[in-house]
Amino acid sequence: MAEVHHQGEEEEHFDVLTKTGQKTGITKPRSHVHRDGDYHRAVHVWIFAESTQELLLQCRADNKDSWPGLWDISSAGHISAGDSSLITARRELQEELGVTLPKDAFELIFIFLHECVTNGGKFINNEFEDVYLVTTLDPIPLEAFTLQETEVSAVKYISWEEYKNLLAKEDPEYVPYDVSGEYGQLFDILSKRYKDNMEERVLSLQKQLDRYAPISLGAELTGLTEADREALVLLIKAARVIDEIFYLQVWYSNPTLRDWLKERSDISNLDKLKWMYYLINKSAWSSLDENEAFLTTADSAIKLLVESTKHIPGWKGLKYRAAFPMLKPPGANFYPPDMDKKEFELWKSNLRDDEQEAATGFFSVIKRHSESSFGASFSENTCGSSNQVLGSSHDLYIVPFSQEYKPFLTKAAELLHKAGDLTDCPSLKRLLKTKADAFLSNDYYESDIAWMELDSKLDVTIGPYETYEDALFGYKATFEAFIGVRDDESTSQVKLFGDHLKVLEANLPLDDSYKSKDVVAAPIRVIRLLYNSGDVKGPQTVAFNLPNDERIVNERGTSMVMLKNVSEAKFKHILQPIAAICITGEQRELVDFDSFFTHTICHECCHGIGPHTITLPSGQKSTVRLELQELHSALEEAKADIVGLWALKFLINQELLPKSLVKSMYVSFLAGCFRSIRFGLEEAHGKGQALQFNWLFEKGAFVLHTDGTFYVNFAKVEGAVESLSREILTIQAKGDKAAANSLLQEYGKMTDPLRAAMDKLEKVQVPVDIAPIFDIANKIMSQNHT
Repeated sequence: MAEVHHQGEEEEHFDVLTKTGQKTGITKPRSHVHRDGDYHRAVHVWIFAESTQELLLQCRADNKDSWPGLWDISSAGHISAGDSSLITARRELQEELGVTLPKDAFELIFIFLHECVTNGGKFINNEFEDVYLVTTLDPIPLEAFTLQETEVSAVKYISWEEYKNLLAKEDPEYVPYDVSGEYGQLFDILSKRYKDNMEERVLSLQKQLDRYAPISLGAELTGLTEADREALVLLIKAARVIDEIFYLQVWYSNPTLRDWLKERSDISNLDKLKWMYYLINKSAWSSLDENEAFLTTADSAIKLLVESTKHIPGWKGLKYRAAFPMLKPPGANFYPPDMDKKEFELWKSNLRDDEQEAATGFFSVIKRHSESSFGASFSENTCGSSNQVLGSSHDLYIVPFSQEYKPFLTKAAELLHKAGDLTDCPSLKRLLKTKADAFLSNDYYESDIAWMELDSKLDVTIGPYETYEDALFGYKATFEAFIGVRDDESTSQVKLFGDHLKVLEANLPLDDSYKSKDVVAAPIRVIRLLYNSGDVKGPQTVAFNLPNDERIVNERGTSMVMLKNVSEAKFKHILQPIAAICITGEQRELVDFDSFFTHTICHECCHGIGPHTITLPSGQKSTVRLELQELHSALEEAKADIVGLWALKFLINQELLPKSLVKSMYVSFLAGCFRSIRFGLEEAHGKGQALQFNWLFEKGAFVLHTDGTFYVNFAKVEGAVESLSREILTIQAKGDKAAANSLLQEYGKMTDPLRAAMDKLEKVQVPVDIAPIFDIANKIMSQNHT
């Protein structure tokens, strides 16, 4: 990107930013931005050769208006007004050095604010720099580069350690960077990444893996008809296709990483542990560690590009590592990786109502026109085409799931149709046929109704549902599948909860004006899980309450599935050992499976009551999810939990549940707090649970004993549960994001009493969760490996 402007050339414009890096909506010519000291954005791209541990440097052309003739970053440039960071990084590399790379070669390693004044005060540079690392296996031959003469006069490779020393000494031949300051992160990352002690990594990964107890989940197939057993084989195959979609939804180079790790899993003990822990998390980020990366791009797949540079005889081409960022992208693979909330909101505000609905809806991804056109010559790691364009006056556009994941969804639909033809259960047949159609039409309404009305021994949940992976807005749904056998006895026992939802709604600790008059009873199915796939990474769910579509929730309520064998495994292997360590002696025997399971049922039921569709103070209709955005999941989980506890006490007072539950439900809940908080405070359930524990502790309902254990103060617990229920329900009813934020900031955190309990459990090495082994499904598939 030329910085010297000749007569008649139009000067480049930049987006003017605030001091915190947000767009102001103002654009100015480049010269005015540097004259006035406006904050703006640029990209830095470093090319690093892994085999020689060298960085590529360019010599800046003599006509540059800053640092002429000095050695500098591999490639860099300003982001023009309206352009995106990643496209700019790719374009700069192509223009300055003649190197064309796909987006999965670029790893955003940090953002650096560079503030300096040069040229006797005439050039003020206040620049946010997105710093990217491109990791190639070997140095690119110098003759393979095509240099842009107005920008670059030469290139060379230099050992990163030598380069760091030259910068530290402020060598006059090199553009200065403060290596003891923020920019030193580049060298810290390279040092840590390539000097890691292998034995330490093995121990660290083993420790992370040991937090999951591998448990075989059993279920009886005796109640299934021969037809349903045949259908089951096809359903497991469809669930495996769903898995493929989820891997892609997490991050665009995730499927490549998975295949690479699997292929190498038997090379060494370290490779085996990487693969085992990857399988649990389904990505490079650890669910139990606030999504901290346990792998780096140095562990990632090597890809070969034959035509990324000028052709050099005898050189096979450029080999690079498929990159992923150290920080888990909040927008997963649902939005462009360099899109921020402000850009999305500005674009959305110019869309028609139906387009806005599609943009914020569950079943679409957001892409860039510029990326499609720039990357047309590359096999980007996605499987959809981009024909449908909505809101095309802007770089962003909407692609429905049915198009984005078309090859996968076509295959899954075919398997569901065949399974539907086989089954002799009418409601299961209807579910499978409508779900197959939904995969291709992107309209899930009919199939969600069919799922709610399912009355089948073979129980199936399959499709896009939960929105936890979209940490940017909480709009986009991930694909998942649960296949199980209905437990008829337990299903008949839990009917009580669904039947009393209206009564619970009417009596909620919430101002009457916010209560819903048309709550519908939630049908509850208890199953024994045979197989799950898709968004089932990290901690395993014990129940789910669906659909999330507000239209259906308002018209029909929700339906619930309880996974009884998962609950039993967690209670036995996790909750009981936690109680033995964290609960005071005389209350310990009050922790029992019935209370744990009953509260889980009540938790799921309570997702169906309380505010969903709301009226804002302005009179405008909205939903809690849209108003609370990324805070919705944590607050909704906390609501279901605490209102679930309130509801149990209400039902006991109505003599619908035995009084013997009172003490055991509170103590089991207290033990359960420690279980969920160990999932991490980045995870919705963990954050929601920390909020509840800290509130109840502050109110004196939970008390720390002198021996370091905890107990329930039965005189105070009921009032504390009610006050928190009221607080959360009222925030939701008002759609008050600021209040939700301050509540979660104040209470949804790791406090000293919690930390002490977590440290104790760490020392004794109580598993944090289970890693299910599906012996029955594996056996079925090994017998039908067609």
